[in-house]
Amino acid sequence: MKKSVSNRAAQNGVLVSRQYAKRSQIADIWHRMKRNKGAVAGFIVVVLILLMALYSFLFIDYASVTAMNPAERMQQPSLNHLFGTDDAGRDMFLRVVYGSQYSVIIGIGSVGIALILGLFLGAIAGYYGGLADDLITRASDILASIPATLLGLVIVTVLGQSLTNLVFAVSATAVPAFIRMSRSSVMTVRGQEYVEAAKAIGMKNAKIIFSQVVPNGLSPLIVTTTARMGSAIIEAAGLSFLGFGVPVPRPEWGALISAGRMYIRTAPYLTFFPGLMIMVVVLAFNLMGDGLRDALDPKLKR
Repeated sequence: MKKSVSNRAAQNGVLVSRQYAKRSQIADIWHRMKRNKGAVAGFIVVVLILLMALYSFLFIDYASVTAMNPAERMQQPSLNHLFGTDDAGRDMFLRVVYGSQYSVIIGIGSVGIALILGLFLGAIAGYYGGLADDLITRASDILASIPATLLGLVIVTVLGQSLTNLVFAVSATAVPAFIRMSRSSVMTVRGQEYVEAAKAIGMKNAKIIFSQVVPNGLSPLIVTTTARMGSAIIEAAGLSFLGFGVPVPRPEWGALISAGRMYIRTAPYLTFFPGLMIMVVVLAFNLMGDGLRDALDPKLKR
């Protein structure tokens, strides 16, 4: 009898210990993020957009997206054509779905390039200070003072109109934000005891920066990365709308809005659905970014 009671108590102790066991950092962030319904909704929408882009890349033929069918031109949304057809008889639903891959490529590619450059330059400026900090910060301020659309227009005009050059143009406008954020994060942690200990044992500065300093200041950069995704998609759509983005007839969302603007009175669906997709994706990234900001803020931990 005593043995069964002791076994039951041990089992209860194991259950309690498992219930209150310390979560991993990623699991803890996800647990706090789940409390924000808007962040969860944004995360779900982002995942759906990524799956849509992957599906369009693997299973939708580019020829079927650009093939003209004059017999079905300018049809209103229906069961046969959910988003209607354009002035060349092309199915708008197919074109909008196919265009999601361009927005995903531009968002991930441009923000990834800006993150790498900004993290590297900002870490050097924040860790070393002095002349390196002054040069990098002043150059960043000059770049940030140029309007994003104007800078993108100049870069695309010089390099030529293509998807790759559009990614570089959008990334150039985001670099200053990552430099400032990386610099401030590094300056916050560079005086910590573990950094001084690394210096004391003779660790090289480059290794200290990227193995000790940068990993402990990543939280603000993660939030900035998520927020910049939406901004990158808007900037790319704006450049495509002006005719400096993805070359036609590729169905990038901004280019679709530009092509449909002349029919906005008679066929508003040509601009409504691509514009709606841009709005939904940008809103989703912003909601997810707000949720990550709250989840990574140590002051909000309970």
